[in-house]
Amino acid sequence: MSEARADIQPELWVKDGPAAVAFYERAFGAVVEHRVDGPEDDDIVARLSVAGARFWVSSASEEMGRFSPDGIGGATGRVLLVVDDPESLMRVAVAAGATQTSPVRSEHGWRLGRLVDPSGHEWEIGRPLGAWPPAQTALGSGSATKGQANG
Repeated sequence: MSEARADIQPELWVKDGPAAVAFYERAFGAVVEHRVDGPEDDDIVARLSVAGARFWVSSASEEMGRFSPDGIGGATGRVLLVVDDPESLMRVAVAAGATQTSPVRSEHGWRLGRLVDPSGHEWEIGRPLGAWPPAQTALGSGSATKGQANG
């Protein structure tokens, strides 16, 4: 019997699907693995992959209760993209139209920077500085668990 497997693939709701897909291709080197265009010019459902990390992009729809960040005036979460060279990817993403909100720096055991993409989604771009996850200790009793929350 094989071990159970799970994979989380977030879906980002956007106002302009084709523009969002084009941004992720330019900024992150994303590859479109599956794409279905809808009847409207900005309607899309697409699965993208960045070096094997998969996520979906689809059109926001008020009728279906699926809102894009610009439709609600802010984001409801953040995506962490783990890459070997966060500094380079951050430069490419900003050149492609992202807004850097925090430069790549060392924090909480990571090289990590933050950006907002043109659709309003928040991203962290980073890599762990050592073995990850760190050794676990009793909650609150060791440095491996203190200060791990990110803002």
